[in-house]
Formats: sequence, structure tokens, C-alpha cells
Amino acid sequence: MKIIFFGDSITDAGRNRDDLSKQSALGYGYVRVIGDRLLGPAPDKHTVFNMGISGNRIVDLYARIKAHVWNREPELISILIGINDIWHEISHGNGVDLERFEKVYRMIIEDTRKKLPNVRFILCEPFVLEGTATCATPEMPDRYERFKEVYEYAKVVKSLADEYGIPFLPLQEKFSEAAEKLGVDYYAPDGVHPNIGGSSLIATEWMKLFNEKFA
Repeated sequence: MKIIFFGDSITDAGRNRDDLSKQSALGYGYVRVIGDRLLGPAPDKHTVFNMGISGNRIVDLYARIKAHVWNREPELISILIGINDIWHEISHGNGVDLERFEKVYRMIIEDTRKKLPNVRFILCEPFVLEGTATCATPEMPDRYERFKEVYEYAKVVKSLADEYGIPFLPLQEKFSEAAEKLGVDYYAPDGVHPNIGGSSLIATEWMKLFNEKFA
């Protein structure tokens, strides 16, 4: 199965964009962990591409979907997007509001299905923790509350998954419960970008869903 992971820096995770044949092209985050778990026992069964780009919002995914996704004709597309649609608004007024987020996400699903009628999806829930990049500051005491708007974006993703009959990967509750036990630093110190603990958490939940729906 040809699988493409599509998203922002959480997916990108420092991947090698110059040579997609190298292991480093999977990056050093959850895609790499999933790649190891899929390709380790069966290297000829799956092909995995990491098409995450740091800083992307939903509109950026749509802008590059033809070159990075459709032209590769994947059988499965896994999407994780949403936090930058809020973060960019908080940082420099260039985010994507909830209505537009839903509209463009819907376009990605519908236009991809027209282009690749047999393609399947996994839609991953965007998430946030209270970390160094998301916590309140003296200049912005409501900073974390604003970041928690991602909960509404997550509801949109879940609603679209239900509407189109697409498997949905819940992550917020998993991260919140895990961070409560071991601390934010173990999973995503800045509240957004997973380290090895967070990457392993995503990979474990993703593999459970994949094995249930696609294996």
C-alpha cells in the first residue's frame, strides 16, 4: 500500500526533502516511527511518503496537494492539520478561521476523491497542550485559551470524517491524559511539537486504527 502523510511541522519533523528514497525522508517524528513499524517486518508490502511541511495551514495543503499527493497516486492519505490555522492568527494575524478551515478541508476530501476514486483517508485530530509555546504570557494572558480553539477545529475534522465515512484518529484526549501522568515535557514540551514520547503516542494510536481498518 502506498501511504502519504500530509500535514505541517508535526508531520514534517525535519524530513529530508531532497531525496525521498532515503530513510531521513520520513523525518524524525511520528511518521518515522510508523514507517519503522510498517516497513520493518514487511519492507515490500508498503511504501511510505512524508509530505509534511513546517508552518502549513489547511490552505497550504490544498495549494500543494496536486504536486505532493495526487501525482503520487497514493492508496491511503493520512492528514494531520489544524494547529497552525490558529497559531498563525495568534502570532501574526494570518490564520484560517473555522468556516474557511472546514470549507477547504472539505475541498481536499472531495477533490481528491474525484482525482483518485479509490483513495482512502485517515483524518487525525489536531491537539494542543499547555507548553512553552502555548502558555499564557504577561503580554497575552489568554494565550493558552486562544490555542484551545483547536478543540473546535478538531470537532470539524471529526464531523467531516463522520460525514464522509473516513476513519478518525482521536489524539487530544490521549495527549491530555498522558501529559497528566508524565508531564508535558515527556510528550510535547512546547505544547505543539511531539518529541519521541509524543511521536510514539501518535504512532501507537495510528497503528491501532490502521490495523483495524486497513490491514
